[in-house]
Amino acid sequence: MLKFFVVYFSLTGLYSLYLNNTQQKSDIFSCSPITKMVTDHSEIVAEWFGYDIYTDQNYQELSLMFMVNEKYVVKIVEGCTSISIMILFLAFIIAFSGSIKATILYGIFGMILIYMTNIFRIVALALIIYHRPEYQDVMHSLFFPAVIYGMVFLLWIIWVNKFAKINKKDE
Repeated sequence: MLKFFVVYFSLTGLYSLYLNNTQQKSDIFSCSPITKMVTDHSEIVAEWFGYDIYTDQNYQELSLMFMVNEKYVVKIVEGCTSISIMILFLAFIIAFSGSIKATILYGIFGMILIYMTNIFRIVALALIIYHRPEYQDVMHSLFFPAVIYGMVFLLWIIWVNKFAKINKKDE
């Protein structure tokens, strides 16, 4: 457990330093490059579905505006990047590590899967809110967190059962 907490708090601390150095929270707000990248990727995916998407920095608060067919539907904030979920995922697989190669490859695979799932989550949420705004709360607060955290939990189960050295005889 100590390894988990050391990795988790170290990565969280590094990410906090990154945010403090890349976000502007004064007269004119500016989000971090990671938040902008997530927004840009979400815009690209939403456009695949034939929607006219416009995104831009919200200069009144620390968020990016996500507009569908000229309607402002969601704001994307740092918490929408899935970085905190990736940190949690990585801390777990490092704490219950397998071989170095397996840990690195599974870590990369897991982070890519989490990132892609998150992009589709943002797009789906934006399009649901655009078409059916009455479902915003249940989708944002219950359904999509269950999907992404459920997926991370399944990745952890696969990791422990297939790759982690815990409870395995010396090979």
